[in-house]
Amino acid sequence: MAKKATTENAEPAPDKAAAPEAKAEGKAKAKKEPRAKTSPDAPPPAAAPGPETPAATTPTAPAPGESAKKKGRRPGVAPRRGKKLRNQVKQTQKNIAKEGPAPLKRAIALLKQAKRAKFDETVEIHMSLGIDATQSDQMIRGTVPLPHGICKSTRVLVFCQGDNVNKAKEAGADVAGSDEIIKKIQGEGWLDFDVALATQDMMGQVSRLGKVLGPRGLMPTPKAGTVITGDVAASVKEFKAGKVEYRSDKGGNVHARVGKISFPDDKLEENVHTFIEQIRAVKPAGIKGHYIKSVTLSATMSPGIPVTF
Repeated sequence: MAKKATTENAEPAPDKAAAPEAKAEGKAKAKKEPRAKTSPDAPPPAAAPGPETPAATTPTAPAPGESAKKKGRRPGVAPRRGKKLRNQVKQTQKNIAKEGPAPLKRAIALLKQAKRAKFDETVEIHMSLGIDATQSDQMIRGTVPLPHGICKSTRVLVFCQGDNVNKAKEAGADVAGSDEIIKKIQGEGWLDFDVALATQDMMGQVSRLGKVLGPRGLMPTPKAGTVITGDVAASVKEFKAGKVEYRSDKGGNVHARVGKISFPDDKLEENVHTFIEQIRAVKPAGIKGHYIKSVTLSATMSPGIPVTF
């Protein structure tokens, strides 16, 4: 009986030993299992994600409707300056910084030395004033006739009637009239002129054009000297000869043209002196401290040159 018990107890041992063998056979079968055949129409299996490689950039041809743009030409962006021009501008700026604020005669000479454009540049004056632009009584506005003009053909329109029409045209006005011009501006939006003058008897009718002429700075006003109170012919001749209009901006600065770079030095000097004296003459009564802070001369394509005064 004892022998039978021992044999019965020893029988399950081979099952325990066969368990690891079964596991090994299962792994071998899993390794030897053939891959499933894929049909030719089936898409290829997705590749395992690996390290990203930068895509090769190939130039794309422009669409048939689009025009091929040159490299470096973008709207609103100026092309890069050449090396020669960059060096010239840098040297000019160094000379001006080294010179510092210069007397008017010397400033005009420096301005002509800095000329690099092929056309006749316009000379401009920029004045920083110690005024409060938010106060209506400190606004600077008016006109000044320069002794040598600004060498520009000004198109002058005169609102007048009666005998003044012929006087204005004989004095050099480009257009002169009354009701027909007002209707043309209102109906057609015609604005082919640079300066608009009006006699006092026409201001009642011209006031209807305030919304059209006002935003463009063409509305006749007594402050700007564009309302004629005296001789019509004399007023037209002044503006045709180069009467300059000035007005202070929001920052308390005044800008105006005073001639061309081709003017002789003495004529440019007289024009600048006349303009500065006019600004001094219209100094508001409530100004305290420095009235004229700085004066700068510049041309169309040149840097600004500070002027001592």
